Amino acid sequence: MSTIEEYFDHLFQGLEPKTLYEPIVYALNQPGKRLRPQLVHIAADMFDGNGEDTDLVASAYEMLHNFTLIHDDIMDKAEIRRGHPTVHKKWSTNVAILSGDALVVTALLQIHKLNCEPETVLSVAKLFAQVSMETCKGQQYDLDFESAKSVTIDQYLKMIQMKTATMFAGCLKSGGLIANADAESLQALYDLGIHLGTAFQLADDLLDVYADTEIFGKAIGSDIKDNKKTFVYLKALELSDETQSHRLQSLFSTTNSLDEKTKFQEVKAIFDAVNVKQATEEKISLYIDKCFEDIERIHVDETKKSPVKYLIQQLKNRSK
Repeated sequence: MSTIEEYFDHLFQGLEPKTLYEPIVYALNQPGKRLRPQLVHIAADMFDGNGEDTDLVASAYEMLHNFTLIHDDIMDKAEIRRGHPTVHKKWSTNVAILSGDALVVTALLQIHKLNCEPETVLSVAKLFAQVSMETCKGQQYDLDFESAKSVTIDQYLKMIQMKTATMFAGCLKSGGLIANADAESLQALYDLGIHLGTAFQLADDLLDVYADTEIFGKAIGSDIKDNKKTFVYLKALELSDETQSHRLQSLFSTTNSLDEKTKFQEVKAIFDAVNVKQATEEKISLYIDKCFEDIERIHVDETKKSPVKYLIQQLKNRSK
């Protein structure tokens, strides 16, 4: 396969009913970072993995990721994704649900095409299922937190590790599995995914407040609009004085009647006053440091670690 886009075009070409598959192709062809396929390839390449098997696992995780986005956008009532209308907005909620379901099943079928030892195929499939389940659990916690009276920072970090970081971990470990990496390296790859995914989501939380909308690819302020208790909000509460804390909690309550723009401006003013941007960046840096510690436990030559180190530095300085 030349590119993952070409693989997707070939995979879904001519399938019926079109009303099921057109939204899938639309979602998969949206401009994105293709980060999860990159992680699979980086891990497999470290151990000289088979290219065709790597492509299959990479495509499976990209499809799983897009399945979660389609359904998350329904739950969040999001209208824009990657600068384009979301699937449920362009078609309908019912179509989006069915297309998402078909997409995740197709993802699993890619793993069953692997030309590995049966034990390896089983390990990759089992990990894929575990990642899928953890992602669902994390999404449920995220929904629960919206109506919870209080959420701790530790609870939030656990949630994003399930919802976001576990998939990073699954991509890296799966890449190692199909390339026959040793057990200690596989654990290091998994840990690297957890720490990198956590840093990635914390950066996402920050960008939702401070990003350039055109670069970010989706509207900023959606977490504030939806009263999501992100790390930025929880850390701001911790850093606030009594007056600021009370106002923040009031702004994030269901009884708040301010229009979206006014609410965003007032919340951001408090965030700025307590310097939560710097505090969040410091937390991100701690997880990035953990990533480099994990890399040291991977049993390959230093030259083969360069791509993952480069990717980590890119993500650390991300603007979208």
